[in-house]
Amino acid sequence: MNLLKFQIVELLDKHRKVTAVAEVLGLKQPTVTYHMKSLEQEYGVKLFEPRMDKVILTEAGRALLHYAGKINSLAAEARRTAQEYGTPGRGTLRIGASYVPATYMLPRLLKEFARRHPKVTVTLAVKPSSVIKEMLLSHEIDLGVLSAEPFRLPMLDVHELCDDELVLAHATSHYLAASPELNPGLLATADFVLHGRHSSTRELTDRWLEQHGIRLEQHLELDSLEAIKQAVIQGGHVSFVSGLAVQGEVARGLLLARPIPEFRYRRTISCASNRDRHPSGQLQSMMELLSGWSRIQ
Repeated sequence: MNLLKFQIVELLDKHRKVTAVAEVLGLKQPTVTYHMKSLEQEYGVKLFEPRMDKVILTEAGRALLHYAGKINSLAAEARRTAQEYGTPGRGTLRIGASYVPATYMLPRLLKEFARRHPKVTVTLAVKPSSVIKEMLLSHEIDLGVLSAEPFRLPMLDVHELCDDELVLAHATSHYLAASPELNPGLLATADFVLHGRHSSTRELTDRWLEQHGIRLEQHLELDSLEAIKQAVIQGGHVSFVSGLAVQGEVARGLLLARPIPEFRYRRTISCASNRDRHPSGQLQSMMELLSGWSRIQ
């Protein structure tokens, strides 16, 4: 199997120019063209289609791209894992995390990990939980840390670490503070700040609103959790947010975090890894730190 051919497929989809692919791979343009033709001959189908000064993948080429990405990721992972044995104590750990654990949980754990493994490079990609799952399945990352509803996928080992309770956050000066008990009808009168549409928190918020037949006449929609907290602190809005994310503001008296009435959903922070991935020492060490998270709270 010539792995270079699969790299060319992925790079052509990204750059759409043979010259650019040749430059990335350090090859001459005729060499790239030769491998493209060789791949088409090998599979007996047209994979690449010239258009003006670009090259795009045909429908068959896009089907092959799906597997090329997986093959390239696995090959890179195999190379990296084997090299770890040649350089004990060194290596790379690729982590993907959704916003809440990446911001309010991982920094302390990464500091301890760096103390234990000073020669290991850690990369952290902060993405929505749905994207982190896809990155795990395609071997783009070694470990995912997600705040989401409990889930199971056949190719992933998933370990729940702790609950990530959603709460209603509002300022101490907000009129809801005068109500000892909340109900959906009362919340319907408040101005909401909503999370971005790709957020798991937004998904649960929308589900709760739909469950209680609430249509928001007006609202803010912000992609940044920190921006949402600042908007709520100003006193005019409320929001459903992670209890973990507002612990500091609650402790300083800037916000109140209250149970959401008739909220029937559970969200957890979980760590996950691909079952096909070799469990390196770095990965196991990080998972041990994550498993101890509840004990250091």
